[in-house]
Amino acid sequence: MLEQRIQQHFYDTADVLVQVAEPLARPLAAATELVLTAVTGGGKLLVAGTGAAQADALHAAALFMGGAERPRPGLPALTLGVDPAVMAALTLADGSTADPVAAMARQVHALGLPGDVLIVFEAPAALGTQPVLAPLMAAAHDRELSVVLWTASAREAPLSPSAELLTDIDVHIPVRADRLAQSSTLYRLGWLALVDALDLQLLGETE
Repeated sequence: MLEQRIQQHFYDTADVLVQVAEPLARPLAAATELVLTAVTGGGKLLVAGTGAAQADALHAAALFMGGAERPRPGLPALTLGVDPAVMAALTLADGSTADPVAAMARQVHALGLPGDVLIVFEAPAALGTQPVLAPLMAAAHDRELSVVLWTASAREAPLSPSAELLTDIDVHIPVRADRLAQSSTLYRLGWLALVDALDLQLLGETE
């Protein structure tokens, strides 16, 4: 029974991967172009994640700086909201309760420059109530940053309300999956595909 249940995760995830490959290809390509424009124009990436998706933000920034499958010079990326001392200091300076989104918004105001890109990984909806991302998105737009927003929700559920905060210079990557294992897989595979596409633009085809 246990082996069958474990196998089913793989089978179900494989089905979802096939179903979402085409719908996700376009926003991933658009996000690649945003990132490419930023790094070739002297900009940087600010990467943030809410809840469990902080792990995705850390992994994404590491791949951006260090590359994935192909050696290349490091590209500038900063992960927001992961240093406890910085987050505590920003929360105290704000005089508010411990709101990680508000603290990350202050980081965007301090570090973001026009031409940078903010990448936000929103925790999958299956993990509970979504935080209000309005302060973070507003900070990015105030500093003239484009936003790449990753959201994960069930296939039949409404899209994340955070998508309504985007403007026409932003990109939304909506991951639609019913299980947490599928959402997590799609986040990581999507980012790896983006990094591969970016490396293709920067380095050309492999020999």
